[in-house]
Amino acid sequence: MKELYIYGASGHGLVVADIAKDNGYENIIFIDDGENEYPTFEDIKSSNNIPIAFGIGNNNIRAKLFKKLKEEGFKLATLIHSSSIISSSACIEEGTVVMANVVINANSTIGKAVILNSSSVIEHECNIEDFVHISPNVALAGNVNIKELTHIGIGSCVIQGLTVGKNSLIGAGSVVVKNIKDNIKAYGNPCCEVEEL
Repeated sequence: MKELYIYGASGHGLVVADIAKDNGYENIIFIDDGENEYPTFEDIKSSNNIPIAFGIGNNNIRAKLFKKLKEEGFKLATLIHSSSIISSSACIEEGTVVMANVVINANSTIGKAVILNSSSVIEHECNIEDFVHISPNVALAGNVNIKELTHIGIGSCVIQGLTVGKNSLIGAGSVVVKNIKDNIKAYGNPCCEVEEL
């Protein structure tokens, strides 16, 4: 029986559990460090033979946990929903979750512990760095670079060849037509930088 821990017992975690079932996992155990009925990391850390997937949307928390889990010897599961279309030349690193109906086109690279949410489109030669969150229905045109820890809000699009800096936030429904610097909140059509994070 294939077993899997999911770190994070939230609504996001429930979606990840569905993808895990789609990937053939039969025994799925949620862990959560909050005050609830779920086992905590301390309860399971001696069972590092069972892989862990992330059910946590917050990029910074996911990055910290990734480091801790690797230090404790856990394998990070990469989950890809069977309805997604992935180019044979695309590269997806460990701990990433690719949700339903995602498209990843030729020569794109997806980093560690990335979230590619439902129906997002990653066009050719994109580079998405570690711990990024791409929300549902986001469209990245060709050769777009999304730096680490950045969150692209639901329904946004980024035109070809642009870079969105690290640890930035692009608001929902934005149209990105110029490069965005590091540590910036930006939104709108056209997308404008509004404040530093």
